[in-house]
Amino acid sequence: MKKKENNIQQYAMYFGTYMGVYWILKFILFPLAFKIPFLSFLFLGLTIGVPFMGYYYLKTYRDKVCGGTITFGRAFTFTLLVYFFASLLAAVAHFVYFQFIDHGFILESVTNQLNTLVELSVDTDNYDSLVENSENILDILAHLTPTDITFDNLSRNVFSGIFLALPTALIGKRSNQENTNEQ
Repeated sequence: MKKKENNIQQYAMYFGTYMGVYWILKFILFPLAFKIPFLSFLFLGLTIGVPFMGYYYLKTYRDKVCGGTITFGRAFTFTLLVYFFASLLAAVAHFVYFQFIDHGFILESVTNQLNTLVELSVDTDNYDSLVENSENILDILAHLTPTDITFDNLSRNVFSGIFLALPTALIGKRSNQENTNEQ
């Protein structure tokens, strides 16, 4: 039994590394999208592809390592670990970016976008509350450290991984009976 548990972790780390690299490459598009707006659509499309990638990795693990059968619990554990390891790898890239590369670029871009939104909302009745809310958001963002941003992204990715692992495991599980019915 210990060997099978090590296999889950070993393969989850293997596939999680690939998914983490995918997330890092996808993340590169995020700051670039402030300069080239079309890249935000590419970023969104690649983000939508993440659950499909998770299912593909589960299916590959199920078919090649588990002999075509996997329980829900094992499928959930594997998928959750893949997302967890991908999140850890992406967190390293997030920290490096916000600590050494960003230098306030994203904050400045968000500030410009919020200011543009406020300027376009001059005719609205709730202009004062919009300005106040914008100032509060910018104040909070300005006080975040690279570590804060990294831990926020890490926790959000792990939390999302839990919710993505549930349907993926439900779809990807396969018992011996289901396997023999298909043949």
